[in-house]
Amino acid sequence: MKLVRYGAPGAEKPGLMDGETLRDLSAHINDVNGAMLSDADLQKLREIDPASLPAVEGAPRLGPCVGNIGKFLCIGLNYSDHAAETGAAIPDHPILFHKATSAVVGPNDDVMMPRGSTDSDWEVELGVVIGKTAKYVSKADALDHVAGYCIVNDVSERHYQTQLSGQWTKGKSCDTFGPTGPWLVTRDEVADPQNLAMSLDVNGARMQTGNTATMIFSVAEIIEHLSGLFTLHPGDVISTGTPPGVGMGMKPPVFLKVGDVMELEIEGLGRQTQKVGQDA
Repeated sequence: MKLVRYGAPGAEKPGLMDGETLRDLSAHINDVNGAMLSDADLQKLREIDPASLPAVEGAPRLGPCVGNIGKFLCIGLNYSDHAAETGAAIPDHPILFHKATSAVVGPNDDVMMPRGSTDSDWEVELGVVIGKTAKYVSKADALDHVAGYCIVNDVSERHYQTQLSGQWTKGKSCDTFGPTGPWLVTRDEVADPQNLAMSLDVNGARMQTGNTATMIFSVAEIIEHLSGLFTLHPGDVISTGTPPGVGMGMKPPVFLKVGDVMELEIEGLGRQTQKVGQDA
């Protein structure tokens, strides 16, 4: 299934994609969030005949594909080819930082550069949505705790990230710096999360081309590691790192400007498009 949240910010309704048709799930669930992401709950949705659901007219805004995200966890330097472009050593363990949930927006909402930003950058990433509570989970069992997958643009202000002291979170958590969606693709539709092609264009020019096969730590290894440190809850999102081609890695570096358009795609997970604006 491809689960969707659509409508005005803060008032999104649940839906699912029936081919190219968006259908309303409001009669069956209140929202797409951690409260309904268990295997049993998702199976109940699978048993609904999509044709019995009302079609949504027009082209409504798509919201973040998961509501009420508890933790937004991000893994840094998790692609061997991206680590090489930045000159960073391969980490011994997954590098963890947080993105504030207030940064989360819809997949096609504008990305607004914060005041004074000169080094805002793009990062296409595979998002993993937890569906079952995970604590001390083994690698072998880890994927059983995944509800599904989505696209995340881990937008990053590099000056804030590297020059303002403290953790990377400062450069990762600006408002609108977490486009998520367009839909949550349940795990049964993703045969292998470690073999997904991914790309990102800026103004029609290809910047990032990669595949989740070059992850240093797989999705299962990340879940094993994190669940050994703290409990992962349904509705938590893990953004698993980015392939090469970020602006910071170019010589000279290239960063976003007002008016730029980012287009992201991950195989089987849909597309995102964001226009860059300036925060007031």
